[in-house]
Order: sequence, then structure tokens, then C-alpha cells
Amino acid sequence: MNVRDFNFDLPQELIAQDPLLDRSSSRLLVMDKQTGEIEHRHFRDILSYLKEGDCLVINDTKVIPARLFGVKEGTEAKIEILLLKRRENDIWETLVKPGKKAKEGTVISFGDGLLKGTVIDVVEEGNRLIQFSYDGIFEEILDRLGQMPLPPYITHQLQDKNRYQTVYAKHEGSAAAPTAGLHFTKELLEEIEKKGISIARVTLHVGLGTFRPVKVDTIESHHMHSEFYMVEEAEAKKVNDTKKNGGRIICVGTTSCRTVESASTEDGILKAGSGWTEIFIYPGYRFKTLDCLITNFHLPESTLVMLVSALAGREHVLHAYEEAIKERYRFFSFGDAMFLTDLSNNQNGRRPLE
Repeated sequence: MNVRDFNFDLPQELIAQDPLLDRSSSRLLVMDKQTGEIEHRHFRDILSYLKEGDCLVINDTKVIPARLFGVKEGTEAKIEILLLKRRENDIWETLVKPGKKAKEGTVISFGDGLLKGTVIDVVEEGNRLIQFSYDGIFEEILDRLGQMPLPPYITHQLQDKNRYQTVYAKHEGSAAAPTAGLHFTKELLEEIEKKGISIARVTLHVGLGTFRPVKVDTIESHHMHSEFYMVEEAEAKKVNDTKKNGGRIICVGTTSCRTVESASTEDGILKAGSGWTEIFIYPGYRFKTLDCLITNFHLPESTLVMLVSALAGREHVLHAYEEAIKERYRFFSFGDAMFLTDLSNNQNGRRPLE
């Protein structure tokens, strides 16, 4: 399957640069994953498409202010780093710009020496292992010196760090937000639970690979980056009980999707535990646990468009994207959302047309 099969033309002005004041006021394109039928709504209408007995799976990872700006000791050359993965003994795998200034042994100073990092190794794809030294608590220093690692297509300065976090963010470790979850407010989640819909919380720490383009022509040759996930016993039980009772598993975002699909057995039983996943979902994949998906609009030729196409079909997805562009939907992290569901049966939570 060719990467170019997942391309589409997106006007630059449709890339959302700022979050909306009200998270749940974003638009929602609802698509029948079997027929491609489309309805245009607002995100708060998601409640009308969910039904008692469903289970909403959310990713409660928390984005760390992972972008740091420092200077190379000895030359004062400016260096930017992005924290990717925490290792042991205050060692992090990082992306460094410019890399040529960060050879092994280089010492980088941040915040006038409040934090220092020494490059101890160069690893896969030119990433650097940096060992940090500091006085105090690393997370507090990072919160003081670091900036939110917004995607490269967002050029505006973020005024409020919390707007690049979900309202249910808990476990720190992500280099990017699970953006489908940005549309939920605490009030909307309370309404969902009151309707008899269970909410299962899983954790997947989103890595930089989320922004990396597919560099091969055939998607089968692409190798996914690895990301750490956790599923607690009580949360797995919510999902498994829902399946057993005939309810639907509705994942909020591709990260929640990849977590449950990675941690499930072939017969769709979600197992508690933790580990690293490199799961790559593209057309032809058979979903084991997920039934429906809430997701944002993604980059052309990205692995995320491929994942969505695996659920609803490439033609349906690209047609939905065409419709979204025609209707001036907002794209990417701070943009609008899609709900891939089953509209053919009113019992599956369809909102009657007005």
C-alpha cells in the first residue's frame, strides 16, 4: 500500500493555531464507519451519540514542559532540546537542535546553571542521551524552565499551558498531548457518566514519533516508534465487562486505541499491565477491542490517517476530510473532531436528525 494513497490537499489557513475558549464548542463530524454517511454537529453533541452501557476509553497521560533552551558551556552556543524518554539515573533520551553542537561530552546549561545536562551517548536517529544534574526536584525545575512542546505546525505562542492538557491528565510523561481528549470538559464527562456510560482510564505516553512523517513509499515498510503504556486492573475490568454485556468500546484518540489494541488478546480481552508498544494500525488490521473512535483531523500521509482508515475505509475517510475542508473545519491539535461510529441503527446512539 502506497503512502501517497493517504494524501490530501489542506489549505494552510485551516490549521488551528489556538484553542477555543470553550473546549466542547469545537465542531464534530460524525461518520458512519460502514457507509460513510456524514452528519455535522458540535462536540458537546457527542452525548447524544453515546448510550447507556457504552465504555469511553481515555488516555490520562500528562504532557511535560519538555522543550528546554540552553547554552553550550565554553562557547555559549544556543542549543534546544526536547525530552523524549526518561531512563534511569536522571538520563533522558532527547532530540537536540542543532545536533552537531552536541557531541559526546558536551555540557549544556539551562536557566543560568539551575539545570545542567551532559551528552553521554548518540543513539538511534541521532537522538542524544543526556544526564542531568541539579539541586532540588527535577519536575519543579522543569516546570520553571521548560516550555510545552507544541507541534511544529503551531506557530502561535500558547498563553495557558493547561490548554495543551486534557482536563483528566494525571500521569506525567508525554512529549505531546492526546489531542482528541482536549475537547472534553469536566462537566461533559460528568454528564456522560450520569447517562450510564463508564469511563476507563489508560495511559500511553505520547512520543515525538507522533509528528514524524512516513519516509518510505510502502506503508508496510514503516517502523513505528515505541511508546510506554499502562493499564490498571480496574480499568481493564470496565472494558471487559462492557464487551461482555454487549456495550461498545469507544476510544478517545488514536493513543487510547493503540493502548487497548496493544494490550488485548486476539479474542478482545483487555489485559492489565504495562509495557512498550510499536503497534502500527493501517487498512487490513482487524480491531480486537475497539468499536468506535473519537479523533481529531490528522496530517496527510500520517500513520494516524492510516489508523482511522483501518477502521472506516480509506475512501470514506478521505471523503470525510474533503467534506471537512469544504465546510471549513479546523485541523490538527487545536482543531475539530470526528466520531467514527455506526449510524445505521438508532439503538447505537444515533441522534435523530433535526
